[in-house]
Amino acid sequence: MRVLFVSFFVVLIDQVAKLAVKGFSIPFINFHYTGMYEGERIRIIGNFFRLTFIENPGMAFGIDPGINFKLWITVFSLLASIGIIVYLFIIKNEKFTLRFSLALILGGAIGNLIDRLFYGIFYGYAPLFYGRVVDFLDVNFFHFTLFGKTFNRWPIFNLADTAVTIGVLILLIFNARTQEKKQDKIIDGSAAQISLESKPNDTITTS
Repeated sequence: MRVLFVSFFVVLIDQVAKLAVKGFSIPFINFHYTGMYEGERIRIIGNFFRLTFIENPGMAFGIDPGINFKLWITVFSLLASIGIIVYLFIIKNEKFTLRFSLALILGGAIGNLIDRLFYGIFYGYAPLFYGRVVDFLDVNFFHFTLFGKTFNRWPIFNLADTAVTIGVLILLIFNARTQEKKQDKIIDGSAAQISLESKPNDTITTS
């Protein structure tokens, strides 16, 4: 299951980036890294691409589902991650494209799951399962309205979100191509069958 290294790499870079943004301490070696303060912005490409540190309360687009529903989001993410791991073992002999896309989705799901599971305890602001997701990638794509709320920039996201999005896109493209190939085979098979049925039978003549 070497494809799981893709998931591991996604989790690793996602968590390293989040710790670099949020900051962290290692008390037993007296090490403290400050990171960014919440709401801080650092321009990378003018106003188009910035690093903006926020903490997501639980769902995409910064929607706060409430403390009770937040627990179910974390539990669902945990179960979904386990389900993907099991499914990857089941399809270990399938095409790499399918397994790669699922590995990206798995890595992204685990990356954000770590925030929800452990960050509340690690940073001392919430119990297990109630942590907030660290977001920091701030891109100005276009303006849009969602759930009655108007966004002047694309909602701030993280590397785990990026991995999930890329994985889903690859999965959709892979499935579309697979369906096209199946349809082509059906059409070719039907055409061959029609050709055989329309071909006149050979007759044997004797003198």
